[in-house]
Amino acid sequence: MPAADAFYITTPIYYVNDTPHLGHAYTTVAADVITRYQRLKGRHAYFLTGTDEHGQKVLDAATKRGISPQAHADELSVPFRELWERLDIQHDDFIRTTEPRHTELVQSILQRLFDNGDIYDDTYEGWYSTSEERFWTEKDLVDGKCPASGNPVEWISEKNYFFRMSKYAPHLAAWMEAHPDFIRPTSRRNEVLGAMKKGVGDLCITRPKSRLSWGIEIPWDSEYVTYVWFDALINYITGIGYGTDPAMFERHWPATYHLVGKDILTTHSIYWSTMLFAMGLSPAECLYAHGWWTVEGRKMGKSTGNAVSPHLLIDSYGTDAVRYFLMREIAFGADGDFSHQAFLLRYNAELANDLGNLVHRSLSMTAKWLGGVVPPLGELNADDHVLMDLAADVVKRFDAAICNLHYKEALGALMELAGAGNKYVDTQEPWALNRDGNTARLGTVMRLVLELCRLSGTLLLPFCPTKAAVLLSRLGAETPLLSDENLPTVAGLDQLTEGGALLVEDPLFPRMTELPESIQQVLAELAASEADSAATATPSPDAPAPAAPSSAAPSSAAPSSDSDMIEFDDFTKVHFRSGRVVEAETHPNADRLLVLKVDVGEESPRTVVAGIANKYAPEDLVGKTVVVVVNLKPAKLRGIVSEGMLLAAGGGEVKGLVTVDPAVEPGEIVR
Repeated sequence: MPAADAFYITTPIYYVNDTPHLGHAYTTVAADVITRYQRLKGRHAYFLTGTDEHGQKVLDAATKRGISPQAHADELSVPFRELWERLDIQHDDFIRTTEPRHTELVQSILQRLFDNGDIYDDTYEGWYSTSEERFWTEKDLVDGKCPASGNPVEWISEKNYFFRMSKYAPHLAAWMEAHPDFIRPTSRRNEVLGAMKKGVGDLCITRPKSRLSWGIEIPWDSEYVTYVWFDALINYITGIGYGTDPAMFERHWPATYHLVGKDILTTHSIYWSTMLFAMGLSPAECLYAHGWWTVEGRKMGKSTGNAVSPHLLIDSYGTDAVRYFLMREIAFGADGDFSHQAFLLRYNAELANDLGNLVHRSLSMTAKWLGGVVPPLGELNADDHVLMDLAADVVKRFDAAICNLHYKEALGALMELAGAGNKYVDTQEPWALNRDGNTARLGTVMRLVLELCRLSGTLLLPFCPTKAAVLLSRLGAETPLLSDENLPTVAGLDQLTEGGALLVEDPLFPRMTELPESIQQVLAELAASEADSAATATPSPDAPAPAAPSSAAPSSAAPSSDSDMIEFDDFTKVHFRSGRVVEAETHPNADRLLVLKVDVGEESPRTVVAGIANKYAPEDLVGKTVVVVVNLKPAKLRGIVSEGMLLAAGGGEVKGLVTVDPAVEPGEIVR
């Protein structure tokens, strides 16, 4: 068992067949944020990341470049290190699977499992996907192609070595039953359970050198190398001293979190867990599978990837702003869309206006009217106590959210605090207190607002470490310990040193009036490229002919003129997600409303109040997969807060809900 103060988190190790992209940055920033927070809480946090350097894709990429796979891996691992430095990532170890420490451990584990009878040889026949580096059964194929990549497959018959994965599948099923939080969010856990019900076979864990020479050699048979997934997964225990440093391993294993993309959940949940059981080890406490990003409403590819190159984002917006947006824009676990316009809007609304404005006006007014030092706290009134109670409540909610990787909710609580601070300034009118010569009350008001800035800066540290540190330094505040015992003290609005000097400088987050020129140029190039592609596209001979104009009267919802049309950027501001109705009941205070619980791929279902009781009985809705607007500001409808809106057909009266194929998982982007 790990030490009580230990926290161990990993990202996937990233494949070196290409340079790092937005998805890599997203996972790694998420791991860094929670690691920083756990360190602030006084825990011994250990963060492992690295690169996966064996396998067919790496060999193919190296061959295409005319260099050795080792030279390719040596070169391509560098951009990941460089990007993590630019993103202010504080990892404890960066592992490479070509390092001797890893190669030796993989071979040691293989030999032990072989000696124990958990690895055997057999002749295998099946459809092999080179792009995915795995075999598929006939029923797995989609139109005769790889179901994961859509690329062609080839029939292969050859001798290989197999891990008795099926032997440990019942153990894994029992483990998942006993540990319901082992896989999060819940929708991903259900996916794995569904996959296991179809049957778990044995895993082919070798490739003959005649077909693939680049990999870790099997210790008892030099004609074979290790399957890349068996090799790569072992990095999580290599990095904490399994077999070489028992004390270090004992302190950290099992891992607190493995962060993975949803596309590699099966390998981590089934392959890795059964491998661990065979080694006599327990799985990680939690596999957290996050979603994917699209870009400006499009699937990420070469052209769209250039529009969100992590380096371009950092150069254009700054590291802290990029980290903030990635953690704030979507719920961790759901899919999301990266839009530069959404970035600009959120940056200005929250970082520049809410937090930045609060900090700048607080410091400026204190410097102008109270000598630029922390004023004393005087007598408190009812408004002050409301503010202090809110601060205590926000800290509790922030702590609970971030510790469960609910980054969006944590930052939402933080911005609630900043918004309350600005409202407090507006209602207390310190300018009027100064004009009237009420210095004692003015000092108390400004002290409480400065304390809010201190608290905001403290909570912001894991997300925006540089800007948050600058904010605390301007207040003369130190970084406090955020242990459970100390949190109430930190939340108290009385922690600054009375008489301490304050520093007034340029705004922490200057407002951006328009997208940076570099971004505008890239977006223009992307639009031009897509326009050229559309102009030169050849219609499929099977495509239907264009429909003739309708003679029917236009719908009242149809645009009546060009002035009613919207730009694509306006459309992308509305975020649609697939959602599965898990509960439904009548509204206690309104006959026409139903109250639904809808799973949109987040940690817990959302409450949605919908005026559809005229069309549906509650029991008819459970299990339906609907379309939900998920970025609509919550609204209270007859006493119940609704956290989204369902799409439905009909004008004044609902004719029917817009639904999607039930096989679509909750949280998928709808566009």
